[in-house]
Amino acid sequence: MARPMSDEEVALELNKMVAFIKQEALEKVREIRIKADEEFAIEKAKLVKQEQHAIDALHEKKRKQAEVAQKIAQSTLTNKSRLKLLHRREENIQDLFTTARDSLLTLSDVSDGTGRYAQFLEGIITEGLLQLLEPDVIVATRQQDVHVAQAAAENAKIAYKEISGRDVQIRVHGSLSDEIAGGVKLSNASQRTKLDNTLDERLRLLEAGMLPEIRTELFGPNSNRKFYT
Repeated sequence: MARPMSDEEVALELNKMVAFIKQEALEKVREIRIKADEEFAIEKAKLVKQEQHAIDALHEKKRKQAEVAQKIAQSTLTNKSRLKLLHRREENIQDLFTTARDSLLTLSDVSDGTGRYAQFLEGIITEGLLQLLEPDVIVATRQQDVHVAQAAAENAKIAYKEISGRDVQIRVHGSLSDEIAGGVKLSNASQRTKLDNTLDERLRLLEAGMLPEIRTELFGPNSNRKFYT
């Protein structure tokens, strides 16, 4: 029969049990700490990766915004330069037409003594008579051109008779504005049929008809134009 343990033996056994439990607790604490550190490292890496993705996405968004802003600015500058170029070209063309108008004023100066204007009036009056084919025609001109226009009309009557075989009565009056470059307007007796043969109208028609050709001659072919008639 086993004898009962003494107080010293009981205390020794208790100390052994306490030491074992303490050791087990320390091991458990170490395992928990290691696991916590691992989970912390994993979570930290996850958060860092998420932040990196967010920063990359933000950087990409800003880069695209900068590219769009740059393209818009470049397009704006290009359009401004293009409009400025077109404006300068239009100014050059208008200067050309202004020079042409000044030349017309020189041509229509009846005091120049060359007779060029008188010959011109005779030609356009004859042309107008052949277009109207009326027995009675009114020729309107500038007040300063009345005398030269009357002489030109008489010659035009002869030319008209030779070409058409018809007679025509012509009345000349100076009802056109002195602001125009010259020329005449013709109409029949009732003034329902009118024909504008002024220098201003002829230049306007010439400007409209030859503008594409003039632009090509001055500035070269339009690279944006794909079709030509």
